[in-house]
Amino acid sequence: MPPPRIAREARVPVRPAGVLLLAAIIASGLETRGAMAERPAAAAPGGQAEDVQAWTAAEMPGLVALYRHLHAHPELSLQEKQTAERVAAELQAAGCDVTTGVGGHGVVAVLRNGDGPALLLRADMDALPVVEQTGLDYASVATATDPAGKAVGVMHACGHDVHMTVLIGAVRYLAGHRDRWRGTLVAIGQPAEERVRGARAMLEDGLFERFPRPTYGLALHVDSALAAGKVGVRSGFTLANSDSIDITVKGVGGHGAYPHTTVDPIVQAADLVLALQTIVSREVKPTEPAVITVGSIHGGTKHNIIGDSCQLQLTVRSYSDDVRTQLLAAIERKAKAVAASYRAPEPTITVAEGTPAVFNDRDLATRVGAAFRRVLGDERVTEAEQSMGGEDFSLFGRAGVPIVMYRLGAVEEPRLARYESLGRPPPSLHSATFFPDAEPTLGTGVLTMVTAVVELLAP
Repeated sequence: MPPPRIAREARVPVRPAGVLLLAAIIASGLETRGAMAERPAAAAPGGQAEDVQAWTAAEMPGLVALYRHLHAHPELSLQEKQTAERVAAELQAAGCDVTTGVGGHGVVAVLRNGDGPALLLRADMDALPVVEQTGLDYASVATATDPAGKAVGVMHACGHDVHMTVLIGAVRYLAGHRDRWRGTLVAIGQPAEERVRGARAMLEDGLFERFPRPTYGLALHVDSALAAGKVGVRSGFTLANSDSIDITVKGVGGHGAYPHTTVDPIVQAADLVLALQTIVSREVKPTEPAVITVGSIHGGTKHNIIGDSCQLQLTVRSYSDDVRTQLLAAIERKAKAVAASYRAPEPTITVAEGTPAVFNDRDLATRVGAAFRRVLGDERVTEAEQSMGGEDFSLFGRAGVPIVMYRLGAVEEPRLARYESLGRPPPSLHSATFFPDAEPTLGTGVLTMVTAVVELLAP
């Protein structure tokens, strides 16, 4: 039976609690600025905080309606046609020059406002093959066909609906307040982040040649364990190298009652699963983060049949390029060694969907974090924890642009406290039961994104 629908999320108008929370955040931040308010560089983000708050409160019904529409109409990676059309229409209505079809369904919106640096603002648009179980009145009931030809449910379980709404809200504000900044905004709706293919496709389609090359790049990502109204910033490595590996272990099939006449690929695969775990525990330097997970294993057709192959799917995570190379080489060596020990044919090993680690430029992260603290207060700006999750936003940094990705709290503190009292963590990203508290999350997202833009593109 599906969970009951959550009536309190059914209304588009702003809940007073959401407005009061954002107001409290702003007031707290302004009170903590103290002597910093006298510094010209610090005054711009803090001095306009009340204005952004008032604008966001007035626009919140429309932003929530947009968010709920995007949430209810998710599309899988490489299928984001309608989502891209909506994002393009919203950015064009805000006054941007919009180009669609960049690297697939990618959207590029350029907003020029005199001489100055160019700033890339990125939101990802794709959703996940997850059947939503939140019980929300606007929950997704969408289905799609995945790359394997299977019908799947589709859900924005990773917060990309929030990312798009915040981006559109921030661009709307900045388009109407051009006296606050100078330069060029390059706002992009990126496809296929979940398959780490969209950023590469947009770059290969001339993103930095056909459009203004950014001086900086900025993105945010919702955080299911961070309270709404808070943000997290970290310099240096913040997300990991991510590689997907497919291994087909080969054998010689036969009758299950006569194993001596076969080369059993399932036993071979079981041996390989254990052997792979020794790479991190015995070959990688203990102070270097690394993960090898066998997430899928499939082989055989019947109780008494030994098949001739078994498929394994791995995800591999690391931070440094050297460790990444070491892990991939060790996986290949182990797979071939296990096959040789069973007198089996050499396995097939395919590495796909890889993306490098996200490295937040240290100077840029320090500058953006300081601006956030002036607006929100020290207590609502945390140092984000390093994560072994992957993100292809890293490729913009590898292309020579200093980047920062920061975390946006997405769950109100009373709800987090409730999970804690029950002795369980809140639903994580990619969970069928994850959902953000929209109003405080969107309000803080728009405020911080505008704050970063004004800091980096100050007149």
